[in-house]
Amino acid sequence: MTVTILTLFPGLFQGYLESSILARAISRGLVGVKVVDIRSFAVDKHHVCDDAAYGGGPGMVMKPEPIAAALEGTTAPGARVVYLTPAGRPFTQRTALDLAHGPDFTLLCGRYEGIDQRVIDSFVTDEISIGDYVLSGGETAAMVVVDSVARLVPGVITGESLQEESFSEGLLEYPHYTRPEEFRGMRVPEVLLSGHHEKIRQWRLLKSVEKTERYRPELLDSEDLSSEARDLARQIRKEGDGHGRDEVT
Repeated sequence: MTVTILTLFPGLFQGYLESSILARAISRGLVGVKVVDIRSFAVDKHHVCDDAAYGGGPGMVMKPEPIAAALEGTTAPGARVVYLTPAGRPFTQRTALDLAHGPDFTLLCGRYEGIDQRVIDSFVTDEISIGDYVLSGGETAAMVVVDSVARLVPGVITGESLQEESFSEGLLEYPHYTRPEEFRGMRVPEVLLSGHHEKIRQWRLLKSVEKTERYRPELLDSEDLSSEARDLARQIRKEGDGHGRDEVT
């Protein structure tokens, strides 16, 4: 899978693409990332890519000509073009899976007040937001999307790791512990030291449901939850506060 990123600031991606899991995935040929400088497609002497907005108002708008030329020069006709914007639909794990299992796609990074609407109307297939806040540009959002999607490509990380992550089963992930067994008076829950795999599984599921109820209760209303998780959610809500339990009986 290859992701093409269109940006006014290609240098922002250099260190990011040369580090950690993503760098290894690229070196192994599992993921390809092409960073394209939109300015290189501007035809004027100063490579101007923004101008004042029609109708007035603060800030500048990215001009349509360089973006259109960059898209036409790097993207196959009919390919998926994702514009990263706070006005887009929320980016979720399901969206990441959809992108990871699909064909190559392009990420378009906006700047300033955004891009000319005619580019969106002509080329963009998806408008995606990584959260209800505003960034200085789409580059940071593109890094989030690339990281989230790349790790779902087969072979990048182990399938077992993916299965137990937050949102993989519709729940937030359970807490983790490592050595030492006691840290500043706090001990690792005994069930995790028991070697009893079924009780450990039950404890982790319980803690996932409890954490989801605490931070993202709306996720527990999903039809995608297992019957076991739904039963635990009903029990926790009935009791009012099921936090702090470490043992599974």
